[in-house]
Amino acid sequence: MIVMKFGGTSVRDAAAMDRASEIVAERIDRAPLVVVSALAGVTSGLLEIARRIATGQWENAVSLYDEIRLRHLGMADGLEPDLDELRGVLERAGSDGRMTPAAEDRIASFGERLSSRIFASKLSGRVPAAHIDARGCLITDERFTRAVPNVGETARRLEEIVRPRVGEGSAVVMAGYIGSTPSGETSTLGRGGSDYSATLFGACLGAEEVQIWTDVDGMMTADPRVVPEARTIPRISFDEAAELAYFGAKVLHPLTLVPAVEKGIPVRILNAARPDGHGTVIAPGEGAGDSPVKSFACKRGITAVTVTSSRMLMAHGFLRALFEVFDTHETAVDVVATSEVSVSLTLDDERRLEPILEELGTLGTVTIERGLALVCLVGADLKNRRGIAAKVFGCLDDVNIRMISQGASNINLTFVVGEDHADVVVRRLHDAFFEGPEPDDTLRRPG
Repeated sequence: MIVMKFGGTSVRDAAAMDRASEIVAERIDRAPLVVVSALAGVTSGLLEIARRIATGQWENAVSLYDEIRLRHLGMADGLEPDLDELRGVLERAGSDGRMTPAAEDRIASFGERLSSRIFASKLSGRVPAAHIDARGCLITDERFTRAVPNVGETARRLEEIVRPRVGEGSAVVMAGYIGSTPSGETSTLGRGGSDYSATLFGACLGAEEVQIWTDVDGMMTADPRVVPEARTIPRISFDEAAELAYFGAKVLHPLTLVPAVEKGIPVRILNAARPDGHGTVIAPGEGAGDSPVKSFACKRGITAVTVTSSRMLMAHGFLRALFEVFDTHETAVDVVATSEVSVSLTLDDERRLEPILEELGTLGTVTIERGLALVCLVGADLKNRRGIAAKVFGCLDDVNIRMISQGASNINLTFVVGEDHADVVVRRLHDAFFEGPEPDDTLRRPG
């Protein structure tokens, strides 16, 4: 069997649904399990509804609900019960006058619930197909909006519920992104979690391959919106792809590859608009390529936090105390740089920044800098290749590099720049390593 996951742009409207269902039908002999995202923009719309309810904007929330309702009703029959249920959830949240994480998850879940029903309806017009509610299979903890799957229980339920329905000549359609707690409350895996659902299902069921169908030809040497000359990477290793996903490559959710890596299941990125393409295969081992660098990724919206304290000098336990603050507030750190009396680190999640800064203030003087971007080079054995750093920073001699991280990993070199310089930096690096056209971007030199 194979798992086929279709992203929001691949199922954005009736025409896209038809194309995607045809792609599945052509592969029916491989016993496909189809995982579907919400229609493009719907999850954002549902979360905006939740925000409007939380801020007392009931009429504006209902107006947006009506738009989403009409968008879905024209695509398939039998959706009224789900849409009426969504309206009921909104009314209860509105009457409570508050929006809990659990209520937000209930609202957000309807995007995938509706799209998967529509897809199953479209597919059943071509081949035998069944819709299975993912909430009965994907069991998570109660960390609403960012729930963590219980892999053992999820695997047991997939074997019991899904395995008998997946077979030669038939297909199963399920929603990505959503699950439920042991008590039956709807939960979500966080934005982009449909990719994670797909590889988790594939790992639990022993799929031969997980296919991620999106709107690009595969993983690219850079974001094609920033570098039009970016090329498709034919083959890349799990580790390299995971680094790119974590550091901003939008094709994959950062958690996507974890289940696949553990089971050694290849993941293939494909373009739903060009289904005959090879795409990018993500698999164990080093991918082929002429350049030592496979790709450049960029993560924007970065904040740098620096803690300076003379107590750090030759002190035991200072770093442990510092990182315990971030652990307590469940906030991930991307890049770390240290000197004798200071530590600088970056994060992309400011939701708990205020209490973090308050606790860090007990360790030393704290300063923050916003409006930054992480630029990451990924490739095989970069740490041991001579001249890589010289080539990178040689073409960025007029850029203020805030932080540098190399050595912790063999496959990446990461540094921090101002967010307003990020696109220019990526274009210059791509030109340097992939011999693209001479860039016409310039940066004003200091002074």
